[in-house]
Amino acid sequence: MTTSTEKSYFDLHITGLGYLNRIREVKPKKGDAFLACDIAALNGPSDDASYVRFDTRVSGSEAQHLVRRCIQAVDAEKKVMIGFRLGDLWTDTFTYSKGKRAGEQGVSLKARLLFVSWIKVDGKLIYKAEPKPTETDERDPEVPVTSDAPAAQQASAPEPSKPVADAADDAADAPALAVAESF
Repeated sequence: MTTSTEKSYFDLHITGLGYLNRIREVKPKKGDAFLACDIAALNGPSDDASYVRFDTRVSGSEAQHLVRRCIQAVDAEKKVMIGFRLGDLWTDTFTYSKGKRAGEQGVSLKARLLFVSWIKVDGKLIYKAEPKPTETDERDPEVPVTSDAPAAQQASAPEPSKPVADAADDAADAPALAVAESF
């Protein structure tokens, strides 16, 4: 009988799209400094969306690099929208110290920002993550296998236009772009 010393975990991930805000370096009294940001995630019907605010700790070097590249745009009050994946959701209670809710209890949703799938600044797509090939399917999923036409002709053929329902569909339909050097 063999025993495994590896721990296994159950992951709970949240995926969505939202506006990036309040990018900052947090320096706690104990522990190491870390990058944090707020995400105002869109929720509900596309014609009457509401926002869910997440206070996130940016995890992973790629996500940190991408969020740091957005600091100037956020500080310039441009609309920076991202596709994201969060993990390790938890709540934190606090007491408002000022404003009309001073003295009232509040709840903050906290999570780790694990992955940024795309970034738009003022509606312009400036970053889209490259799809990772899988071990079982290494061919290009956009090119049909059963066609007799050469792959180069298929890749350059224009796709029929279709109405865009919301920002999520717009981001999903955007052509794959190479990672922008700078923005």
